[in-house]
Amino acid sequence: MTNPPESSYQPYARGLSAGHPIRTYIEENIYLQEILNEISQTDVNVDFQKFFNLFNQLSEVEKRYARKENQLFPFLEKHGITGPSQGMWNFHDQIRDLMRSIRKKIETRNLDSLNKDIGVVVGEMQHLMMVEEMRLFPASLQVLSEEEWRLMRVGEEEIGWMFQHKPADYPSQKKVDLSEVVSIKNDKPEGRVTLEEGYMTPEQVNLLLKFMPIDLTYVDENDRVIFYNRGEDRVFPRSAGIIGREVRFCHPPKSVGTVLRILEEFKSGSKNEAAFWIRFKERLIHIRYFAIRDSQRRYKGVIEMSQDITEIQKLTGEQRLLDWDDE
Repeated sequence: MTNPPESSYQPYARGLSAGHPIRTYIEENIYLQEILNEISQTDVNVDFQKFFNLFNQLSEVEKRYARKENQLFPFLEKHGITGPSQGMWNFHDQIRDLMRSIRKKIETRNLDSLNKDIGVVVGEMQHLMMVEEMRLFPASLQVLSEEEWRLMRVGEEEIGWMFQHKPADYPSQKKVDLSEVVSIKNDKPEGRVTLEEGYMTPEQVNLLLKFMPIDLTYVDENDRVIFYNRGEDRVFPRSAGIIGREVRFCHPPKSVGTVLRILEEFKSGSKNEAAFWIRFKERLIHIRYFAIRDSQRRYKGVIEMSQDITEIQKLTGEQRLLDWDDE
C-alpha cells in the first residue's frame, strides 16, 4: 500500500506526524477498506483463490484489534475511560467469531453461504471503523499526552500492524527502549521489583511461582541450581538441599550424560530447547529444557520445566464457556 494522500485522513489526523498511533490506525482503515471493497466484489464460487488470498489479508485485522485492546485501551483506562475496553472489545470478538466461522467453511470447502457471510463481516468492520474515526480516535487525541503516544508507539512493536512494512518511529528523531515504557507507564510503587513487563512485590513473585501448575528449576550459567518452585503438587520431589548444588548431581547416573549434552549444546548456542515425555506413576509427564540468554544472547543458564499433561492430553474440541455450573 502506498501512502494515502493527506485528504484521505480525518481532519484531526492530518497534522499528525508519520508513526503517530492514530495516524497509523487511520492508514490501516484506508487499507482495510480497500480489501473490503475488493473481497465484496469477488465471488468465491468463481475465483476461490483470489477470495482466499483476500481473506488472508483481511485476517491481519487481528493485529489491529490486539493493539487497541493491549495498547490504546489501557492508556485510556489510566484516565478513567473504560467504555472502549468494555464495549468495543465485544465488537472485536464478534468479528473474530465471524472470521473463524468463515475460515472453517473455506477449509472444508463449504462455499454456499460464504458470499453472504463476507457481506456481514464487511458491514460489521465498516461500522466499527466509523465508530473509531468519529468517536474513539478524536476522543483519545484529546485525552492522551504526547509522552503517552510516544510510549504507545514503542509498545506496538510487540504486536505488529496490518501492513507488511513497519510504520515510522514516533517521534522519528527519538527512539526509546521497551523497559522505559514499562517504568514510566506503570509508575512503580515502592517495594516492588521492576520486571520486563510490569512490577510485583517479592511476595507476589513467590506466590506466582508457587501456584503455577508446573515444576520449575533454574540452573545458572555455572551449572548450579539456584531456584526451584515449591508447589503443592510437584511432579518430582525437591528439597532446599539442592540449592547451590551442581546440576549433574541432581539427576540419576543414567541420565547425567543427556543432561550434560543439553548444557553443552545450550552453551554453544547450537540448541535452545530440548523436550521429553515419560510415564511416571501412571501419569504422562512432559519435561522441557530452555536455554536462558540475556539481551546480548549470552548464556545465563537453563530452565527445567516439568508438567503433568495426563488430563491435557485427553482434551478434544473446544470449551469456550465456564463449566462450573455443571459440577
